Amino acid sequence: MIYFLEDDDSIRELVVYTLNNTDLPAEGFRHPAEFWAALEQKTPKLVLLDIMLPDEDGMKVLKKLRAAPATAHVPVMMVTAKSGEYDKVVGLDAGADDYLTKPFGIMELVSRVKALLRRAGTAPRQETEYHLGELYVNPARHEIRAAGQPISLTYKEFELLCLLLENKGRVLSRDTILDRVWGYTFDGESRTVDVHIRTLRTKLGACGDLVETVRGMGYKIGGEVP
Repeated sequence: MIYFLEDDDSIRELVVYTLNNTDLPAEGFRHPAEFWAALEQKTPKLVLLDIMLPDEDGMKVLKKLRAAPATAHVPVMMVTAKSGEYDKVVGLDAGADDYLTKPFGIMELVSRVKALLRRAGTAPRQETEYHLGELYVNPARHEIRAAGQPISLTYKEFELLCLLLENKGRVLSRDTILDRVWGYTFDGESRTVDVHIRTLRTKLGACGDLVETVRGMGYKIGGEVP
């Protein structure tokens, strides 16, 4: 089930209708209170979230979703009229997995939704453990520790870290990361990768230095695969 929190009736109804007719079950909510009530009954596979909402803005909703263990790793796509680069960076920094600005093409939205669901629904990871300095990651258990402290990452931050670890010592370009983590590539979105790299380094604390920038090429994490 996909939840869409949007106070514009025409947009909400069009998106929900389209998703339901492309075999993507969806339910729409006008008010945050309705959304939270539905969330208590069922955890969705993905959330579409507007920013400018009555009573409680979308950024607050996003932060609550990321703070709750049950929804911390549910993919969230912001769907909003706030199209400035600053707004997008703020949304991604807060834990959004994708950011689509209005007006948007309905088929582009469907494509991005499928990409997020595809990534979220991949086969379970093998029981592999990564040890790099004071960084420990167990992808199958979704366990991350840095300097002995448990680390909470968003869905995309976790996928990004695992991709780097799976390719230790290799430089991955921004386009490669977009394709492997987000499931698609499109012009002008390399900033998405940069933002997630920055937030990932911040959350890893002292271990954040393990994620290296290779000027003009991309990013890598050093060491050998255990």
